[in-house]
Amino acid sequence: MEPKRIREGYLVKKGSVFNTWKPMWVVLLEDGIEFYKKKSDNSPKGMIPLKGSTLTSPCQDFGKRMFVLKITTTKQQDHFFQAAFLEERDAWVRDIKKAIKCIEGGQKFARKSTRRSIRLPETIDLGALYLSMKDPEKGIKELNLEKDKKVFNHCLTGSGVIDWLVSNKLVRNRQEGLMISASLLSEGYLQPAGDLSKNAADGIAENPFLDNPDAFYYFPDSGFFCEENSSDDDVILREEFRGVIIKQGCLLKQGHRRKNWKVRKFILREDPAYLHYYDPAGGEDPLGAVHLRGCVVTSVESSHDGKKSDEENLFEIITADEVHYYLQAATSKERTEWIKAIQVASRTGK
Repeated sequence: MEPKRIREGYLVKKGSVFNTWKPMWVVLLEDGIEFYKKKSDNSPKGMIPLKGSTLTSPCQDFGKRMFVLKITTTKQQDHFFQAAFLEERDAWVRDIKKAIKCIEGGQKFARKSTRRSIRLPETIDLGALYLSMKDPEKGIKELNLEKDKKVFNHCLTGSGVIDWLVSNKLVRNRQEGLMISASLLSEGYLQPAGDLSKNAADGIAENPFLDNPDAFYYFPDSGFFCEENSSDDDVILREEFRGVIIKQGCLLKQGHRRKNWKVRKFILREDPAYLHYYDPAGGEDPLGAVHLRGCVVTSVESSHDGKKSDEENLFEIITADEVHYYLQAATSKERTEWIKAIQVASRTGK
């Protein structure tokens, strides 16, 4: 009987011989992790046994490379995987941890629906707290803050984070708020922005998190960026990045010239409506952008030359300038979700 598939999807894996990071199709089984060069491959490129393995997350061995997890086998071999965004990493971590625990206890992996609740600081669930902080209605409001002739977009202040924790009665006092915020920072749920907060996080201050209105922080998937504002002649830079992120993840994209398919990390923003795509193996700057205002997006069952495609779950974006983009999702459900999200964004202003 074949092992049960628990989770599968695109992750970026560090090579075991060369220090290169490449996107792989990763499959979590009950007893191990298989990774494939392509989803359509019949045999895996490698397999990591989970029995006796340990999981480290967050893994901060690679500086600016975020959302990394590390699996160390019984033979002391380290395997590094990078997710596209924070919630995706945490979902993989939860399932891998549970799979390892089930192996140790001789149990079968089974999902249970559990209600998360935040009660006492000592039993707080940082993942659930992070989602509460990002809630559009009741969460912390992101701000555009100016300091030292720079504008920090989609930002939070240190004192604002503590205020929110106290006002929502998630901590009993500001000192407890500092402890929880420092944990959020160390686990990657918050990132420092600006010299003051960065210096504190690097250990220059007594506490890595500062209860200070001049200490700036941001959610890692908020669309944060900093822009210079040094003279009256400055134009508004990077307008397309101002929109709030409404969806992100990895998809296959067909090249316009060579027509080859490559895995790309996509970030969908609305108002203004843009779809940016990146090299998932690294790089802060996008490889390209699709302006979605007035676009048409539909599922397709054949390639653009009219031939029946061997690829599944294809969809097409046609921009207002009549540029065609062909993308492939991992599942039909994922394709439907992307199409609906892009349709909503395309109707927003700008």
